[in-house]
Amino acid sequence: MLTAQKLEKIIELEDNLRAQYQTQLDEKAAEIEQHLKKHEEQQAIIEKQLAQLTAQSADASANKRVEQLNRELHNRCDNMAAEVDTQKKRIKELQKNLADARAEVKALKQYDAAALKKNLDANKKKLAEKTSANALMQKTLNKTKAENAELQAKVKELEAKLAELEPAEVEEEAEAAAA
Repeated sequence: MLTAQKLEKIIELEDNLRAQYQTQLDEKAAEIEQHLKKHEEQQAIIEKQLAQLTAQSADASANKRVEQLNRELHNRCDNMAAEVDTQKKRIKELQKNLADARAEVKALKQYDAAALKKNLDANKKKLAEKTSANALMQKTLNKTKAENAELQAKVKELEAKLAELEPAEVEEEAEAAAA
């Protein structure tokens, strides 16, 4: 029984304490409930922020990937620019070699056997024509020289006759004037 009485007293004491502190307990329970709601809200905010961080992390990794690709593309661009420069130099060198080869071909075409033979035949024909023209001119020159020599001989002969006739004419004129 003793224990039942003690139990009753404990229950009574609990009821008294409850009556005294019930308002405080209710306030504390309400405060605990409010803190739990706040905790749940904060937990929801944390989950939301965690989702945002996860998304941002994914975006950041995508950004890192894009930056990496940009670096790789920039390096490729630099390499290609260097390759373009070397190709330009090679093209200039090849153009110079082509110009040299064209000059050499032109020089070799000047000594083309068929063209040289054709030119030789043409030159032979021209030479033959000029030789025949020269021979004809030489004959004409000799003929003209002979005619010139004949004419000069005639002129001398006529001058001699004129010289003989002139003194005779001067005497006749003198006689006619005297008469």
